[in-house]
Amino acid sequence: MSLPPLVEPADELTVDEVRRYSRHLIIPDVGMAGQKRLKNAKVLCVGAGGLGSPALMYLAAAGVGTLGIVEFDVVDESNLQRQIIHGQSDIGRSKGESARDSVKEINPYVDVILHEDRLDNSNVMEIFSGYDLIVDGTDNFATRYLVNDAAVLLGKPYVWGSIYRFDGQASVFWAENGPCYRCLYPEAPPPGMVPSCAEGGVLGVLCASIGSIQVTEAIKLLAGVGDPLVGRLMIYDALEMNYRQVKVRKDPNCAVCGENPTVTELIDYEAFCGVVSEEAQAAAAGSTITSKQLKQWQDEEEDIFLIDVREPGEYEIVNIPGAVLIPKNEFLMGNALEQLPQDRKIVLHCKSGVRSAEVLAVVKSAGFANAVHLGGGVLGWVNQIEPHKPVY
Repeated sequence: MSLPPLVEPADELTVDEVRRYSRHLIIPDVGMAGQKRLKNAKVLCVGAGGLGSPALMYLAAAGVGTLGIVEFDVVDESNLQRQIIHGQSDIGRSKGESARDSVKEINPYVDVILHEDRLDNSNVMEIFSGYDLIVDGTDNFATRYLVNDAAVLLGKPYVWGSIYRFDGQASVFWAENGPCYRCLYPEAPPPGMVPSCAEGGVLGVLCASIGSIQVTEAIKLLAGVGDPLVGRLMIYDALEMNYRQVKVRKDPNCAVCGENPTVTELIDYEAFCGVVSEEAQAAAAGSTITSKQLKQWQDEEEDIFLIDVREPGEYEIVNIPGAVLIPKNEFLMGNALEQLPQDRKIVLHCKSGVRSAEVLAVVKSAGFANAVHLGGGVLGWVNQIEPHKPVY
């Protein structure tokens, strides 16, 4: 459905701006009025990572007058495979500052506002209130639900995107004109059910594919042109080079935008999404060891059975000496339990300790009461024991 323009046009474009945006100006659906609206627009990009990188670059190139960036992280070498707004010389720098500098290099007429804080309940409403439109580039469920609920409560539209391996999704959520994110996903998936990009990987160029869709939708909303993805979910399969759409209807029973909402203020999103399940927390209590303790057991030739619960691709990148690879899903399916020795101490590890804690709960419930897991995972091991090895 077509929607009216989200913002009023600016008073004028300078001669330099006319030269810069001339290819927009000669498009009848954009023209001078549309470009003035972009100039007058204030867009907030949550995240300057995989999706935020292409989004910020193309929003800047398009002439969006004010760009806000919410980003608290620093640039890591593993980011550069997909986060193209950053470069080699930015490693170790604030992502927000790096993104700001890239935006200004692309378009010096854009005002950039940095919010170098982790987005949470204490700041989201104040930050969002200063913008016309939100572009969501987050990669975790707790922040996605936070963004959605804040946008609904403030009456703001936002453009959402998601990426994983070769697959991507995008939509526009605007409760006043259609469904919100909770209408599509009323509940977060169980902890550990959906791997993050850090766990499962992502094709770098997929970020550009989905990020460009997000920017296209943002421009359409700001200028009031075309048919935005309100009430539609775009699904992209890069391996098959296939796009398909799914209709998303507004849920009258939605907890936040339904007829009788039960979520009328921000909630505890970490608890709502169960970042680590209660079972995993209980299993890990008193059964978590450090990298130094594991190394000591190995040096003293303790009779342990060390299990890596990550995926084969992760194991190939870096592994702990002596670890046997049995992916987490094998435990969840029950297939791995018969491989566990009854007469050796079970030690589990993953990348950072989250997945191994979930497996630990399964293993303990199967009767291996003395099993433990490695806090900090292989990342902690490399940091403390074998710093010459790579991380990811």
